[in-house]
Amino acid sequence: MAATHGRSMEKVTFNISSELKTRVQALKTELRVSLSSIYNDAIVNYLKEKEAEKWAQGVSMALKDKGYKALSTELSVDNGDIYEY
Repeated sequence: MAATHGRSMEKVTFNISSELKTRVQALKTELRVSLSSIYNDAIVNYLKEKEAEKWAQGVSMALKDKGYKALSTELSVDNGDIYEY
């Protein structure tokens, strides 16, 4: 396990198609970055995408819930009053 920028790192092994590996290696050469940085960026972006999908699904579910819609409408009414918290 290596440490990079204060983060603990682990080596992982996975399978990738030859075609995809060739494309990634071409990108590596073009961008002048390491394969590791490409893979890490891809995984980080994948996780962000999946998290956004989960939030979107939650919003979609909430918007189908009549009770939630009524409550959000009620809570969104603002008569210009000042509230202290």
